[in-house]
Order: sequence, then C-alpha cells, then structure tokens
Amino acid sequence: MAFPAWLKNLRSRLRRPPRVNVLRLDGVIGARGRFQKGLSIETTAGLIERAFSGPRLKAVAIVVNSPGGSPAQSSLIHDRIRALSAEKKVPVIAFVEDVAASGGYWISCAGEEIHAQPSSIVGSIGVVSPGFGFVEAIAKLGVERRLHASGENKAILDPFLPEDPEDVARLEALQKEIHDLFIAHVKDRRGQRLNDVDGDLFTGAFWTGEGARLRGLVDGIGEVRQVMGGGGTARAGDRREGEAGSDPGRTRPAGTFRSGRLLALGRRDRRSSGNSRLVGTLRPLDAVANSQCLCRGRFPVVACNGL
Repeated sequence: MAFPAWLKNLRSRLRRPPRVNVLRLDGVIGARGRFQKGLSIETTAGLIERAFSGPRLKAVAIVVNSPGGSPAQSSLIHDRIRALSAEKKVPVIAFVEDVAASGGYWISCAGEEIHAQPSSIVGSIGVVSPGFGFVEAIAKLGVERRLHASGENKAILDPFLPEDPEDVARLEALQKEIHDLFIAHVKDRRGQRLNDVDGDLFTGAFWTGEGARLRGLVDGIGEVRQVMGGGGTARAGDRREGEAGSDPGRTRPAGTFRSGRLLALGRRDRRSSGNSRLVGTLRPLDAVANSQCLCRGRFPVVACNGL
C-alpha cells in the first residue's frame, strides 16, 4: 500500500531523532573555598547521572575546560562517567576547549575518543606540590614560630621551619606513587594510540591540540558540533601534509550520520554547585550523508543514522 506524499512528510516530521547529551566541566578540580566550589564528585554526580538519562540517547559528549587539581576527585569523576557509560551502554566522547591539563586530562580520558582545538593545551601528566618558605621572613620581622604537635611527622614541610631533606624525600615518594597511577591510567585508556615521539610524554610536559594529536593524547582536531555531526577531523597518528609517511587522502572509517541532535536538559542546574552543567539545547544538526564514523571500531557503531 502506497502512502501519500503528505503522510510520508508528516511521519518524517513526527519521527524524533536520536540525541547526544552534552556535559560541560569547567574549572579547578577539588575544593576551592566556602563560596566557590570546584569540580568534585559532590558537585558533578547529579549532572553526570542526568547526562546519561533520557530517551533515544546515543552518546554523551563531555566538554572539558580544566587545568587540573585533586587527583582523587579527578579519578572519582572519571570513574563515575565510565561506570554509567558501561551500565547504560552509551559511548562517551570528550572534547577539550581551552585546556585539559593534569586532572583535566585525567577526566578527559573517560571518553572513548578525545578531540581538541588546535590551540588547546593538553597533557601535563605529572604531580606538583607548590609551596613557600618563610623562615628568613619571620626572622626579619622578629616573629617567633611556636608549633606543638603529637607525632614526629605531623608537622612536616611546615613553611615557617627550615626544610628537612627527609620530609622532602617523603613527599617525593608520595608524588611518585600518584604519578605512577596517572601514567597507568593514561596507558590503560589510550593504549597503543600513544606515541611518545620525544620521550617526555609522562614528564609533566604539555602541548597544543595538534601536538597532543601527534602524540596520541587526543584522537582528532574538532569541536563538538563538527565531530558529532560527522565532519572529518585530523586523527591521532595522522601526519601533516608533507611529513614523512603522510597520507593526504586518509579518512576515518566510513559511516553515515543523518540529522542528529545535540541535546541537554537546561542551561544551568540551579540545584548544583561548581561550574559543571548541562549546556542549553542546540538545534538539530544538518543532514550529513556518507560522512565519517566517530567510532573507529573502538566500540560498536551505535545508530549511525544520527548521534
């Protein structure tokens, strides 16, 4: 039985497209004070849950702008995203805007793929413990330091006392332990895509988005609309035109994305603290025929008729 053209058009209009929820994570990771909270599992858990909810959900995009912070909170946020991704069987794609350094990159690794801007700052896989010493300053001011502690290691690294080499050694041992965890995390999530071209991938160095792509820290160059709409981007391991081994005709594995929708649940969740939020609803993406598949075989192609 043939349907009239007007009925086909009506059915097409009523057919609601699949959607992608976009979760934005902005700011320093960890507690920042009484009136300004940073990113933590407390401030983001509800929004992460909501990002993985809703009908016709085909993927979750996380947009990261963070210079880092608490290793523990970075791990907790990452693990919550990965747990819900596995539970809901919904892939996660990460996007770096200004910066995903240190803990910000730790969280970005929650994505099956990571994309960045050419001028994004990415990396800083290391551990730092900044501080100051005021021993000579208080002596000049005529200030007497009084400190009473129970336990010989309770007051190590006190900025008003001379630095003790044993205290520094203890701190460095803690830093190495956390650094090793960070390295193992990146290797586990990025695997064979990593390309330590300079031998300094895990030294705390950082790069632009393009430099991070060449080292396998990100998979491509592009922003959320471009990538989720199927537009081609430079891929991890690709070389620039003219470089040894470059292949200007190289493309991503073929797929087909038809009109999809980037969707979120409101501009800012007033019930939450911090700078994480589900961004406002975006218009449906234009139809893109025979474009490139985002998945690259890392997970089953989910609804290539629209992300």
